[in-house]
Amino acid sequence: MVNQLFYGDNLEVLRKYIKDESVDLCYIDPPFNSKRNYNQIYNNLGKEDQAQAFIDTWTWDDQANQGLEDIFSNYQGHFTQQSIDLIAGLTKVLGKGSLLAYLVSITLRIVEIYRVLKPTGSFYLHCDPTSSHYLKLVLDAFFFPQGGDFLNEIVWCYRGGGYPKQDFGRRHDVILRYSKSNKYLFNPDSIRIPYQAEGINRKDDAMWGKHKGTDKVYKPHPLGKIPEDWWLMNILNANDPERLGYPTQKPEALLERIIQASSNKDDVVLDAYCGCGTTVAVSQRLDRQWIGIDITYQSISLILKRLEDAFGQGVLEQIQLNGIPKDMKSAIALANKKDDRTRKEFEKWAVLTYSNNRAIINHKKGSDKGIDGIAYFRSEQDEPEKIILQVKSGNIKSGDIRDLQGTLTLEKAAMGIFITLKEPTKEMIKTAKSAGIYQNKYMSQSSDIISIVTIQEIIEDQKRLSIPLGYEVLKSAEKQKEVKATQLKLDIDFNY
Repeated sequence: MVNQLFYGDNLEVLRKYIKDESVDLCYIDPPFNSKRNYNQIYNNLGKEDQAQAFIDTWTWDDQANQGLEDIFSNYQGHFTQQSIDLIAGLTKVLGKGSLLAYLVSITLRIVEIYRVLKPTGSFYLHCDPTSSHYLKLVLDAFFFPQGGDFLNEIVWCYRGGGYPKQDFGRRHDVILRYSKSNKYLFNPDSIRIPYQAEGINRKDDAMWGKHKGTDKVYKPHPLGKIPEDWWLMNILNANDPERLGYPTQKPEALLERIIQASSNKDDVVLDAYCGCGTTVAVSQRLDRQWIGIDITYQSISLILKRLEDAFGQGVLEQIQLNGIPKDMKSAIALANKKDDRTRKEFEKWAVLTYSNNRAIINHKKGSDKGIDGIAYFRSEQDEPEKIILQVKSGNIKSGDIRDLQGTLTLEKAAMGIFITLKEPTKEMIKTAKSAGIYQNKYMSQSSDIISIVTIQEIIEDQKRLSIPLGYEVLKSAEKQKEVKATQLKLDIDFNY
């Protein structure tokens, strides 16, 4: 089995592509139903208000209705009667709103995760206190009737940020740990910690002594103690060298403990919401096989770049990529998706693929002013120069090129790239050529100020942006091993 990275809806991927009892460990960190907004800066360039608003809220919609129908109709016979009864009861109690939509979504995926787990497998669900009590009921309704068990409610404690004036500071997440059977794998010696650790200063932990009321003598283990079910680990602050700018990124130390505790070398680790790829990266480092799934191409792009930076370009040759357009038919299918969650995915895929994952996606709400992405390169004045990228999947005309030229002027950008699904007309090519050429001392050859690139060229000819881009996240395998790499931050104005 090779490592696999899937771009798509994890429910569809789990149902279609992941075999029964093929996974040793599954960890998921799905979006919480916290009704909070996050700012996403996938490339960690610029200010936090310059990036995509990641809204962690749920709504009752057609997908929720379909999911509820799948549960009540016992889709493919995978649901337990207890899970069906539970969701029916919660529907009466909660009503068809945000929280039920969240629970239905997670329930659909938990049933598939249970199916793909080996009998010795373990499942860790990362959540927060706003819904952990509901999720525990959902998990109980799947695991208990089928011979599984609840093992731990792990509380991940951390410090940081400001403190509320009329509340206790909220500084923990919950990780629910379940096993598929009583034959689950657990490696205590792989995760032992010093007796004085994690902020605890208990000298008696490290001393020999008798248990009260018995003659039994206890000795400290030479490797330390097994951690309690509360883990004090720092979150990634803004200056942490491990940080990629992803808003819900978890520290590698957290995943390292989970993976070492519940899997062995060459075991298969699944993360169905792999986000920025922390589970994937740690699994790769610990010699586990892995399966990652995410619904946004930006996450897929970030994971590929993270792996290449950490382990070298050769690591990408060991990965099977699934769901990414590889021919015109699949590119057209991506462009024609009607799902609100994926309607911008075609533009993201085109921008990031053509720029070798180096451009920044424009997430401006409302009109994007003709800007789907921006890349930066070094000017002769050693200042960052802009390249505007625009993607069109529908009908195109020469006026689109003139509009792009106007956008370059307004944005004071040096160059523009017009990426199109359909073939450009002769008049469009002529209009683009009339914009002239650009060159500076850092470029090996001149470039058109406005270039037209077709999706067919990107897919079939592997055409990519050849201009050397700067001002990226600076990371390398060598630096990550030593100090994990620092990141350049630019003060870039995205207020169009």
